[in-house]
Amino acid sequence: MAALQKIRLFFPLLALAVISPPAEADEPLHRQIDRMIQARLPSAPAPLADDAQFLRRVYLDLTGRIPTPQEARAFLADGSPEKRLRLIDQLLASPEFPWRMAHVLDDWLMERRTAPGVSRTQWLEYLRRTVEQNRPLHLLLAELLQADDHTPQEATAFLLARNAEPHAVTRDVGRTIFGVDLQCAQCHDHPDIDDYNQDLYYGLFAFYTRTSLFTEPKSKRKLLAEKAQGEASYTSVFDSSIKKERVDPQPPGGKPLPDPKLAKEQLYLVAPAKGVRPVPRYSRRARLAQVVRQGTNRYLARNVANRLWAMMMGRGLVHPVDYFHSDNPPSHPELLERLADYLIQTRYNLRGFLRQLALSHTYQRSSLPPKTLPAEMLAPELFAVAQLKPLRAEQLAWSVMEATGISTATREAVRSQLLRDPKMRDIFQLDARRAALLEQMVQHQLARRMEGNVRAFVREFAPPVGELQDQFHATAAQALFMNNGNLLRSWLAPRSNNLTGRLLKIKDTNKLAEELYLSVLTRPPDESERQAVAQYLKGRDKDRPAAVQEMAWALLCSVEFRFNH
Repeated sequence: MAALQKIRLFFPLLALAVISPPAEADEPLHRQIDRMIQARLPSAPAPLADDAQFLRRVYLDLTGRIPTPQEARAFLADGSPEKRLRLIDQLLASPEFPWRMAHVLDDWLMERRTAPGVSRTQWLEYLRRTVEQNRPLHLLLAELLQADDHTPQEATAFLLARNAEPHAVTRDVGRTIFGVDLQCAQCHDHPDIDDYNQDLYYGLFAFYTRTSLFTEPKSKRKLLAEKAQGEASYTSVFDSSIKKERVDPQPPGGKPLPDPKLAKEQLYLVAPAKGVRPVPRYSRRARLAQVVRQGTNRYLARNVANRLWAMMMGRGLVHPVDYFHSDNPPSHPELLERLADYLIQTRYNLRGFLRQLALSHTYQRSSLPPKTLPAEMLAPELFAVAQLKPLRAEQLAWSVMEATGISTATREAVRSQLLRDPKMRDIFQLDARRAALLEQMVQHQLARRMEGNVRAFVREFAPPVGELQDQFHATAAQALFMNNGNLLRSWLAPRSNNLTGRLLKIKDTNKLAEELYLSVLTRPPDESERQAVAQYLKGRDKDRPAAVQEMAWALLCSVEFRFNH
């Protein structure tokens, strides 16, 4: 009983996700995707990626790491025609998927900002828990926009990180939630984009013009406050005759939402006073959250669909992802609308949506175009060839740790520790649900133990705070970190339970080459690579540890390792 209580204390909110197929048309979404992409192609696209390439890609996209050599061998040896489908479902149900998506959502919504009063650990755990419980994605977004006493405390991070400054919030809500970068429309209508005008900007601004930061007198804690009065207005800096004294709140693509009529004495639940945080009876923030919670706003649905598509495919149907307007149409308008419809119909089921993308041939295509492929087919907006995607900082960190054996060794140490108590071991062996619980606990502790290592990679490889990483930018500091850094050097120092230690136990150079390439690049070596390994090790018996370490280091620093392809 005491052992069971330990489990309850460790994961009080555990909710094992069940992936149930959503309601679909007669034609599954992944086939509709392929049909609509194919309709734009002048000739046949690149063939499907081979099993090794697909395996590495789907692990990186859905778990944020490369597979272990054991996982690679098992998949490559499986002759079942259903093995890709089974792997996709396995990874979506894995305890690593919520951790991966927490970082994706953090990049998307916060661009690595931090918020006063909400630690980064709290914020990421909030996102991870949301994904683990398979909560509809639009409900998460609604919580971030509302961020009041009726939402989790962690939900305030989105607004607090922008200091609740109405213009900063308006710009980022426009970009991240609705896919429109309205910054240029704050002072005047956009000079080049007719869709981006001051009416659109200030309609969104009106939801947050009454919001501000409140400092609690005793604790000095930063909280969100909202007034019951205050209107949005504008004057164009180009032409002072173009102005509006009052702009009603209006979400992009929606109707104006004027305030309800309330008597003066009814305006507040908590009236403003010195040292008192005001709470209005009617909240404009909550009203915008209600729009998002309904899930039917087309700007919202298209933006979510486009960003998730870009995560999996390497490029949005609308590119850049926050530049939705009539002069920058989607490459495949019908497809984007279908994806948005699917999200609405399935209530923004994240797992279900990513499953359909991963099952498509469009996602599974090779990144290596055949020599016969016409040059015009290489245009990235056609999706005829899989796009190269630079690894994000967290993906790179976890992949390096997996390749060097650091993650595997730590994972097994955590599992052994959890199973040391015979009563706990018996509980975990009772059924599949408890076995899955064990893996979640292992992953939870593994992530905590590796947190410092991941932060080291984030410092070197993440873009500056507040910027979205949409292109590959290598720096001298990054090259030095990989080529000369003490962290990687320590992970490759020969030990019994790491990559170098395993390789040194293998005398046959062919088998050593296979273990090396499977561990780092998730593929077997070709004949020339086998010969290169044998040649490099020839006559180096006395300094074999250094030679093996150098080969592993070279592959980890290779272009092939640095990209998801």
